[in-house]
Amino acid sequence: MGFMSEYISRRLSAADLESELLQLISNYNKLRNTFAIVYVAAIGKPIPDVSLSQDDYYLIHDLVRDTESRKLDFYIETPGGRGETAEEIVEYLRNRFERISFVVSGEAKSAGTIMVLSGDEILMTETGSLGPIDAQVKIGRSVVSAYDYMEWTKGKREEAEKIGKLNPFDAIMVAQISPGELESVIYALKYAEDLVADWLVRYKFKNWKVTGTRKTPVTDDMKSKRAKEIFAELVNHAKWRIHGRSIKAADLQEIGLKITKVDEDDKLRDIVYRIQTVCRLLFSSTNTYKIFATEKEKIFKGAVAASAVTKIPIKAIAEAAEFETKCPRCGKVHKLYAKLVDNPKIDTDFQKKGDIAYPKDNKLQCDCGFEIDLSGIRNEIEARVGKKLVL
Repeated sequence: MGFMSEYISRRLSAADLESELLQLISNYNKLRNTFAIVYVAAIGKPIPDVSLSQDDYYLIHDLVRDTESRKLDFYIETPGGRGETAEEIVEYLRNRFERISFVVSGEAKSAGTIMVLSGDEILMTETGSLGPIDAQVKIGRSVVSAYDYMEWTKGKREEAEKIGKLNPFDAIMVAQISPGELESVIYALKYAEDLVADWLVRYKFKNWKVTGTRKTPVTDDMKSKRAKEIFAELVNHAKWRIHGRSIKAADLQEIGLKITKVDEDDKLRDIVYRIQTVCRLLFSSTNTYKIFATEKEKIFKGAVAASAVTKIPIKAIAEAAEFETKCPRCGKVHKLYAKLVDNPKIDTDFQKKGDIAYPKDNKLQCDCGFEIDLSGIRNEIEARVGKKLVL
């Protein structure tokens, strides 16, 4: 039986899954004699904050700052995001820990790939993947791939030189590009190159003393040359074809990176795949879109889709507020009430109507098994009526 089938058959609640995750991290720490942090984003959820953001740095800083361990294992799944944030996280962790290993069982793309390349060790499962190195830049109102943007403008320049003009649509698009924007794209790619070249030499290659075949001493120039070669391969979108391409452990070894294969260690493999499975289940059964966890602490970020809340005014009376919310998974509409004063009669009156009392933990369990986070609705009610809920 696969891990996913096992956990589904056990019919674990979201709270049970959260406890299971912390226990798995504890088991991982004992096996590897380390301090582990899990940082996972629900890559498939259409939420802007799924990408690596500055707030992630603050949360990661908060979760690791009190540990006495000098060794860190960082489990990461991310679609990428701000290169500046990746740098800030890595520089903090490198100043805080003597040895850092990155664990990849899902996707660690773009800025996530850059972070992984700062590790002393890279552990990957068969399902784990990095992505081509790129930078995300803001052009006008959109965030775009720096590489794709450069390739597009280069193509339009060559086209104009060949036929002497651009078609009207392309001419309108090119006219909206400022020299400053083009310069920022070039800078963003150069910035990524500098980070990778520096981190590979300082950390990944720091214990590389002799070559693998000829056993000759490795110099700093050799390390720098290898780092630039690896960056050139990972930024070669013509080779990887698309920005979201999965680059597996075998691909990375082929371009000169040493990878520790998790699947070759039965105990480690079991724990890592279970961590990945539990996180996937939490994403599919709750509003959670980001998980930050150590063996003792957890921070979950959740969001409610706009369609999940019925767009009718919250009905507030002097003693209670009544509202509806719709399950994002099955569409069932739930009618709830929240007390604004401590009066038992309120419960009797509303429950006679079939209303559900506002849950003390801000989480409503739908019949389909999906857990709805009501924190945002609670904040809205309290802001509207100017009172705190009585739970």
